[in-house]
Amino acid sequence: MTSVDERAPDYLDPALTVEERVADLLERMTLEEKAGLMFHQMVEIGEGGALAGASSQYRLPPTLEMIGQNHLTHFNVVGSADPATMARWHNRLQEAAAATRLGIPVTLSTDPRHAFTDNPGTSFTAGYFSQWPEPLGLAAIGDERTVREFADIARQEYLAVGIRVALHPQVDLATEPRWARINGTFGEDVGLTCRMLAAYIRGFQTDRLGPSSVATMTKHFPGGGPQKDGEDAHFPYGREQVYPGNNFEHHLRPFEAAFEAGTSQVMPYYGMPVGTDHEEVGFGFNKGVITGLLREKCGFDGIVCADWSLINDSTVWGERHAARAWGLEDRTPLERLERALLAGVDQFGGEHCTELVVRLVESGRIPMSRIDESAQRLLREKFVLGLFDDPLVDPSQAESVVSAREFVEAGYDAQCRSITVLTNGGDSPVLPVPGRPRLYAPGIDGAASEYADLVDDLADADLALLRVKAPFERRSGKFEQFFRAGSLEFSQHERDDILNVCRQVPTIVDIYLDRPAVIPELLGEAAAVIANYGASDRAVLDVLFGHRRPEGTLPFDLPSSMEAVAESRSDVPFDTDAPTFSFGHGLRIPTA
Repeated sequence: MTSVDERAPDYLDPALTVEERVADLLERMTLEEKAGLMFHQMVEIGEGGALAGASSQYRLPPTLEMIGQNHLTHFNVVGSADPATMARWHNRLQEAAAATRLGIPVTLSTDPRHAFTDNPGTSFTAGYFSQWPEPLGLAAIGDERTVREFADIARQEYLAVGIRVALHPQVDLATEPRWARINGTFGEDVGLTCRMLAAYIRGFQTDRLGPSSVATMTKHFPGGGPQKDGEDAHFPYGREQVYPGNNFEHHLRPFEAAFEAGTSQVMPYYGMPVGTDHEEVGFGFNKGVITGLLREKCGFDGIVCADWSLINDSTVWGERHAARAWGLEDRTPLERLERALLAGVDQFGGEHCTELVVRLVESGRIPMSRIDESAQRLLREKFVLGLFDDPLVDPSQAESVVSAREFVEAGYDAQCRSITVLTNGGDSPVLPVPGRPRLYAPGIDGAASEYADLVDDLADADLALLRVKAPFERRSGKFEQFFRAGSLEFSQHERDDILNVCRQVPTIVDIYLDRPAVIPELLGEAAAVIANYGASDRAVLDVLFGHRRPEGTLPFDLPSSMEAVAESRSDVPFDTDAPTFSFGHGLRIPTA
């Protein structure tokens, strides 16, 4: 007979309610263990799926040290591996967590990894996962069923390798055309954004958060779109969020839709509000925003996780970056953490200064009840997701689920459908392209030879295809270079190169729109102009040659000039004067 002392603790009993299990576990935890819950650090996959040692790239200690000594149980995985290796690595992570005193399982999260953008500060290319257009492309299709299908497929692929939290969707409204984060949004229109994100959240979480769900972390509260001059709040020069149109409330509407859809978590942005009734400090430190607006007015009682590196300076690729403690730059890390805890933040991304939480409590500056409040929320989600009962995954199943044929085809279909035809030759349409032309297509992969006879000399071509990216201004820092910000106009050199081709042979220009572009000069010279939001060469060719039908419409206005952009109000949608093309524009072409 098993004695009472030998019996498994109540928190391991699946027959008890979640609330009972949380209460039992919380009572057993030390302050240091509770502090570990409150940090959501990055983690790398070691070689061959081993647990990583110390990381020079992100200045991370060994994984075992973070679990065993810092008591961390939430990790944001960076990098990738094949599905089976990733699954085995996840299981080793869980086994290390199970070997700790209380055996609290790890919750693994990720930034988006199903599209084309590769920015280690925001998202990863699809790699082994099925590949889809960016959220802008889903918005261009405008169909909630497609968004839910994407989210459900991504959910299955995440689950197969052990990922249980999506650090997305990004529901900011793209009201400032220069902002570098627009590619992760659903565009400029609040109604479309609300429809898309509700389907997105329900696809990831299912209709009720549970063991088959991936929890969503909706960001960036209270709306990160209206950045001053479009600069991003990752950097000191982009810290100000401005509301010249007095339109603060408009940017809250997507979050209201997210709460209705049941999002489990929310991330405030780095930015600090300027010219509002709120204190001019970063949103993660802002009690009026986190407690007053998010908790009390909006009634949100889920997890609030601060954006990465809010408390301490960080190092990425050898570059030192100041903590994104806007408005509190002169405060110590201890003071910043205190402010964020008092504001209502539950968890801190990208760092693990657990000793500061301990100091704040032991000195009496933060009551234990405040720590318990956050710990309860964080533990509750682990129980609801079933992590205490079934934390491991099957590596062989991961191989069959991730990039399953039907998932890859669904993503490819969405790439094709999202393509937006802006112009098509006026009275003499060039799309779909007939026959088998001699095609000049620099940089296009070998798939083009299936559609046309490829030529290297423009003089030999019947038709040219140029795939270009929306304009941006390069920044000097290694990390900054990933954020495509600044002017929306092509440089004179870039413009001349494109127009030179257009003037010699009928040319189709395909522009990757990760944010709006100012392109009126191309429209009179190109035979046709199309836009994509993440699409392979083959997807573009299939559309151009009439094998697939494009359905995309613009998810934002395309401004007519940079003067119009500069004169527009950053917080007001559709505010640039006389746009070249308006939201919803997209021509239809027949299939061949």
